[in-house]
Amino acid sequence: MNILVTGGAGFIGGNFVQFMVDKYPNYNIYNLDLLTYAGDLTKHKHIENKGNYQFIRADITDRETIISLFEQKQFDYVVHFAAESHVDRSITDPGIFVKTNVVGTQVILDASKAINLTKFIHVSTDEVYGELDFDPTTFFTEETPLQPNSPYSASKASSDLLVRAYHETYGLPMNITRCSNNYGPYHFPEKLIPLTISRVLNNEKVPVYGDGKNIRDWLHVIDHCAAIDLVLHKGLNGEVYNVGGHNERTNLEVVKTIIQALGKSDNLIEFVKDRLGHDKRYAIDPTRLEKLGWKPTYTFETGIAQTIQWYLDNKEWWEQIISGEYQNYFEKQYSIEE
Repeated sequence: MNILVTGGAGFIGGNFVQFMVDKYPNYNIYNLDLLTYAGDLTKHKHIENKGNYQFIRADITDRETIISLFEQKQFDYVVHFAAESHVDRSITDPGIFVKTNVVGTQVILDASKAINLTKFIHVSTDEVYGELDFDPTTFFTEETPLQPNSPYSASKASSDLLVRAYHETYGLPMNITRCSNNYGPYHFPEKLIPLTISRVLNNEKVPVYGDGKNIRDWLHVIDHCAAIDLVLHKGLNGEVYNVGGHNERTNLEVVKTIIQALGKSDNLIEFVKDRLGHDKRYAIDPTRLEKLGWKPTYTFETGIAQTIQWYLDNKEWWEQIISGEYQNYFEKQYSIEE
């Protein structure tokens, strides 16, 4: 079985590549990634010499290259992670998000349509649903209308609709998964949890948008990988599956949990101007996926403890990332004077 994973050098895609290579030695796992600023292959050192793994560097918007690749390899499955994913960056430069997330997805869909593909898995986000109020009894379901509020989520919603259209119009077999906020090993340091860990360890101020009361549902990346694996093998053709961790926390709670675990002071917290279009709350009802046979194995408490320890054990990985160009971006984005 030949499985193409796009965006396999990123955070979630990278963890999924490792998960599949290790779990299924008889599957051929192809990792396609352009290696932009968030792409990193060092995470794959332990699998790079395995016979069932191959890396392909390519741009998903490069139609000629992608079509040729699909014709040559005749993939059985495509698991499509490749996307620009940072909301703040989408506010600064929406165009690259439209190009990668919409045009790139269309190229991958055209290439998939041209071969005898068993299934196309499109990995999306709960942010396409917009925002929920603070009523703890309300949740996103697969029937919740798409109401994206940022250029990032709008580009992801657009790609979701393209995937659906290729299924309805051309009969392309597919599933769409929409996950809540992921965390875990190899999370790029611009995101909340690794950003907080790295800055607390360096005794630097931790920026918190607004009053910090925005709520997210946190999902450990390995639980997410297991969910996609299940959908790939057992998902009903054309179905959408929400993947949620049942771990709602305010951003401020998350930051304070990390600070406390590392034995530092809340004085490191620095409230900054709120993000434009900042959604209040995300929370997912994953009942449909649970009926398929999935349950999260991590509580937030066990998952965050493991994640913090991973960052303590792998300082070399993230320290080289937060230097140079990334640090310039950080200072511009948050306007914090050190």
